Amino acid sequence: MSDNRLYHEARFAPTDEGIIEGYAAIFGERNAHNEIVQRGAFRRTLAEHKARGIAPPLLLHHDRSKVGGVWVEMREDERGLFVRGQLALKTADGAAAHELARMGGLTGVSIGFRERGSRVDAAGVLLLTDIDLVEVSLVALPSADSARIQSVRADTRGNAAFTSAALAAASFIRNLK
Repeated sequence: MSDNRLYHEARFAPTDEGIIEGYAAIFGERNAHNEIVQRGAFRRTLAEHKARGIAPPLLLHHDRSKVGGVWVEMREDERGLFVRGQLALKTADGAAAHELARMGGLTGVSIGFRERGSRVDAAGVLLLTDIDLVEVSLVALPSADSARIQSVRADTRGNAAFTSAALAAASFIRNLK
């Protein structure tokens, strides 16, 4: 029986701290630039990004030098362009964005895009029918008022520190010979 060892492996789920969710565009809502995004406008660009295995960058305030994290999901639904991102909490920009979003100081989501297809309606509003999505930013003042972060996950109980310590301990124990 001495040769038979029982090993128990502890597995910890990574924390979901820093996950943000919301809408980057709302179908049918006129924005501050006198534009309305139409249902299906993101279909082509999302398929192209998926085929290339990439996502548009998660920027802060449309500033290319301020990457706040990564978008892990983007999809059109009945309301608009839904986005889910992971803020880079170990970077100054990602941590600041997380804190501001958690406090309600950074609530907007805004798209940076190139127009591929559009038409002007009778009221002179530009109807965007095909959009090349370049980036999606967290902003304080979105062009489309309803394009907002809907949830920000925060570790208010200290679970992230515990999980990190437990994972390090499990790795150490696994490497003992």
